[in-house]
Amino acid sequence: MHAVRPTDSSRLRWRPAISVLTACRTDRTATLPAALTSLLAQQRTDWEWVLEFDGPVPPLPAPLADLSATGRLTVGGSGMRGAHGPAEARNRGLARCRGPLVQNLDSDDELEAGALALLADALRRHPGAAYAVGDARDLLPDGSLVSVHLDLRPGLLAPGEVYARWRTEPPGAYSVPLHPAGAMWRRSVLREFGGWPALWGMDDTALLMAVSALRPGVYVGADTLRYRRHEGQFSTTVAEHRSRLRDQVAAVRQRVTALRSGRGSDAGTECHRAAGWGNGVVQGVGRA
Repeated sequence: MHAVRPTDSSRLRWRPAISVLTACRTDRTATLPAALTSLLAQQRTDWEWVLEFDGPVPPLPAPLADLSATGRLTVGGSGMRGAHGPAEARNRGLARCRGPLVQNLDSDDELEAGALALLADALRRHPGAAYAVGDARDLLPDGSLVSVHLDLRPGLLAPGEVYARWRTEPPGAYSVPLHPAGAMWRRSVLREFGGWPALWGMDDTALLMAVSALRPGVYVGADTLRYRRHEGQFSTTVAEHRSRLRDQVAAVRQRVTALRSGRGSDAGTECHRAAGWGNGVVQGVGRA
């Protein structure tokens, strides 16, 4: 691995509560300064930024180079030519994450100023929850923001609730009930589930579906992500070729079936109890 890192001594002196993990293509660095600006505007400051390139590390924009010298940014790459996909980059970066909480941030997106505080607090108040997620506003090319309403009640999400709302048929009706790009995860859960699966264009969705099928989560019901819309966007390309994803959707559903059968009823009961559920019935669901 090729990486730009602070000195070992500076990393030992400070340990973050939140690791912000970003996978980035080597030719898509132009939006990274905006992502950094959104990080510097966070209400919480106990974060580190783990930036992992899908390929060799390119020259960094000046603001990022300055941050790496402070110990709050580490940068890595595969050292290999060619793109291998964001899942591989994210999983390599996960190995460097030191915070017990991991916030996903795509290289072309931005966090709302209160995102880290809201999501981390939701996980603190719900220790049995595996992940926390909020709303995403579309960031259009002209700089305007468009809110997207989710048909979910803020608070705890029961195991299986998000998965049951994942619509994959018919192809034209495909929809994901939560925006996976803005999820905050417990690092231990990411490692337990093997990180992001190598599925083209839907690795973050596949991870969310697998985890949410077995574990409770939290929906905070507030804007936490600004999701940039632009030409050449990877997710837009995927949307134009949904028919190519049929096998991948099947792979996710098969994985969930295997996980559920392997966990057994005892493991499910344990998760429910940890999150405040008794016998599978939600108890005391409140606003996050």
